[in-house]
Amino acid sequence: MIEWLWLAPLLPLLGFLILALAGEKLPRSAVAWVGVGSVGLLAILAALVGAAFLAGDQQPYRLVLGSWMVIGDLSLPFGFYLDALSVTMLFVVTGIGFLIHLYSADFMADDVSYARFFAYMNLFVGAMLVLVLADNLVMLYLGWEGVGLGSYLLIGFWYENPDNGYAARKAFVMTRVGDTSLAIGLFLLFTQLHTLDIQSVLRASGQWQEGSWLPVAASALLLGGAVGKSAQLPLQTWLPDAMAGPTPVSALIHAATMVTAGVYLIARMHDLFILAPAVQHAVALVGTITLLIAGCSALVQTDIKRILAYSTISQIGYMFLALGVGAWSAAIFHLMTHAFFKALLFLAAGAVIFCFHHEHNIFRMGGLRKAMPIAFWSFMIGSAALAALPLTSGYYSKHDILLETFAVSPGLWAAACLGALITGIYSFRLVFVVFFGPERHEVEQGIGWRMALPLVVLSALALLGGLLRIPLDSVFPETIQTHKGCDAVCGLTIAAPVVGLAIAALFYLIGTFSAQRLVSSRWMQGLQRWWFSGWGLDSLYNAVLIRPFKAIARLNKNDVVDAGYAAIARRSLNLHYLASASQIGRLRWYAASMGWGAVLIIVIGLLS
Repeated sequence: MIEWLWLAPLLPLLGFLILALAGEKLPRSAVAWVGVGSVGLLAILAALVGAAFLAGDQQPYRLVLGSWMVIGDLSLPFGFYLDALSVTMLFVVTGIGFLIHLYSADFMADDVSYARFFAYMNLFVGAMLVLVLADNLVMLYLGWEGVGLGSYLLIGFWYENPDNGYAARKAFVMTRVGDTSLAIGLFLLFTQLHTLDIQSVLRASGQWQEGSWLPVAASALLLGGAVGKSAQLPLQTWLPDAMAGPTPVSALIHAATMVTAGVYLIARMHDLFILAPAVQHAVALVGTITLLIAGCSALVQTDIKRILAYSTISQIGYMFLALGVGAWSAAIFHLMTHAFFKALLFLAAGAVIFCFHHEHNIFRMGGLRKAMPIAFWSFMIGSAALAALPLTSGYYSKHDILLETFAVSPGLWAAACLGALITGIYSFRLVFVVFFGPERHEVEQGIGWRMALPLVVLSALALLGGLLRIPLDSVFPETIQTHKGCDAVCGLTIAAPVVGLAIAALFYLIGTFSAQRLVSSRWMQGLQRWWFSGWGLDSLYNAVLIRPFKAIARLNKNDVVDAGYAAIARRSLNLHYLASASQIGRLRWYAASMGWGAVLIIVIGLLS
């Protein structure tokens, strides 16, 4: 069954081609069958391939379909590589992707560009599968750029609104910064190792001395690519604005695909990062700082989708922290559980938006637990898993990260526990404000089975997904040894999100304390505005990068820069005219010039 792996990226790409070329001529039911059906078949294929792999000896499987390109010393096959890591990603991308596609069939039913939407979604899934199954770094980069293109098309799907187009361009440009870093990293690896086959690169890099400039430079450049795609500091500001796209797009980008690409890249190239301890420590620091600042921003947001967007940045920060301390398996485990509960939360948020007059402001909602019981329980389960409350899938993965972090760095563990406390607060602030309290408006409409079924399945995965851990011992080195039992460290790790839930209840459910009174002072209002704006990073980038660039562009509106090149061209023409003046076509002048030139050369020779 594993030999059918080549069909995995082909199925959604075929769906994309059919919908892109003939989608406008097909009835909506046929569009749904093609768009959802192609990813449904893909999910079945992935389940069969993954089951066959896990039932065997779990040795890596490589499938080469043919030669892709041969340029000098560079020879690249068109091939796929399957091991426990890529099987995990295959399950996540196809399983969650199918549920989101099924949900979209109802959510987007009234959109005039129904076929275009599913064409873009299929393209996105196909590109992600090329990325995670690639056996060489160039093919991985092909999928990497394909995901970037798909995200641009999906975020700006409702392009009639200029703000949506701006959000799409912002995401595209900011991720291109990281992509440029990744491309330079690939150039460096090829010039030094003369191969871009992933396994060959990892083996050949073993000849480098640990901490030398080559592994440090290469891994730092790959890290630059990862922070762009996974929305980590300092390239994280594109992701909250990416909420401009339809809600299923947000679920697909933030749960199962694009934002996990950077985590996958670092995990796949882990041997290289082990040779660069300073860069690996930087990965942990980036993740820790990002999870804290994103969590603080989530505390003060009022848009239901932006709260979830900042929570995504924060949770990816936990994955980076795990990668940075060497908890490789825990990072991928959290990637999987996060896909379950974050897809659930986004789709539940979409159900609320869909049924509640397309409202996004949580403070204009309230009391929806009775009117929307499926969405309510989905939010309760998803928020519990996001906060890592005991017995949820998020608890098992985040608990592993925190315990392994403590074994390496108690300081980073303390910061991560603070992040878990903040996560508990903003997760249940969202639940209590939207679903409790007095009803503010009546629900406009209900949801159909194609929206309800994915919520039910994802709720079960968010609760029980911790039992689905795939062994990654064959991919990563020995895991960090953590202490067994439940001591003070374990107790604090468990207590942090519970305390966060209690704080949220005191402020937003019971009403013991008032959030408005808390931020009544001038400096607290300033802090709130700072956090609300994402710590002012957009303003910083505008002041340091965007405005100076625009000023240069305005200065050059009359082609000031081009005038310099034009002056060089004119001087060349003048010199040409001077040189051509000696070419008059008279042989006597030519002979005389040669004679006088010969005399002059002889005289100079005699005098010297």
